[in-house]
Amino acid sequence: MTLPFEIYDVFSDRPYAGNQLAVVYDGADLATAQMQAIAKEFGFSETVFVLPAADPGADYRARIFTPAEELPFAGHPTIGAAVASVASGRVTAKDGTVVQECGAGLMTVAVDGGAAKLTSTAIAIGPELDPETAAAAIGLSADRIVGVPKNASAGLDHNFVRLADEDVAAAVDVPGHLDKVYVYSFDPETSAVHARLFHVGVGEDPATGSAAVALGVHLVDAGLIAGDGVHAYEIAQGAEIGRPSTLFGEVVVEAGVPVSVSVSGSAVKTAEGSLVALP
Repeated sequence: MTLPFEIYDVFSDRPYAGNQLAVVYDGADLATAQMQAIAKEFGFSETVFVLPAADPGADYRARIFTPAEELPFAGHPTIGAAVASVASGRVTAKDGTVVQECGAGLMTVAVDGGAAKLTSTAIAIGPELDPETAAAAIGLSADRIVGVPKNASAGLDHNFVRLADEDVAAAVDVPGHLDKVYVYSFDPETSAVHARLFHVGVGEDPATGSAAVALGVHLVDAGLIAGDGVHAYEIAQGAEIGRPSTLFGEVVVEAGVPVSVSVSGSAVKTAEGSLVALP
């Protein structure tokens, strides 16, 4: 038995930038442990298995693995799986959209050639973080944190720590304090974001779609985005590790609260092949 796979670079319009993703097809008979072993073999921040949908409202099911664990949802595998599945002819977009089933529920993805837009309404605002703990996780002193660090989610929760732009570049990953630490700067005049993500089992992630949508929730919660309507923000991530990425976020605010968030970006295929030895 062999399994076809493709490798895509997501949140980049050129190869060998953005976030690497392995897309594995025809793996419905694999056990969870086999999927985890394959993800570890690829060694990317995430590997996605595109499977037949169990939910009648979905076009396909995605199981997403880091080298260390399975995730209920992640952004760049969702964007990449949608682009790859449609481009390969395995999934047909209806009116330009596909519906992905994953551990976090159903996700609607608009696909336009080599780009896609993910929209989530799975919005949750988490607790405030202890500033000393947050600072220790990024190797800086607590007085470098701007505002209140806090948790938020749009399918997968992240810990958001706002910094001055120069401190985003100075931050380092210090394991043992917090997982999914998203350090960012935000320019209120341009809505430009400079971000980095430190994730247990992955290290620094070059582009994080699940954090990009959760960031929209956090920006509204923190008062950095205000007023009803559609608010756009642009995220630069990954330059510090040589994988520059661009993510385009949108948050829809109604009655002062976020009701939906989106992230869009490009995905470029860099390789294809077959897994010939299965674990």
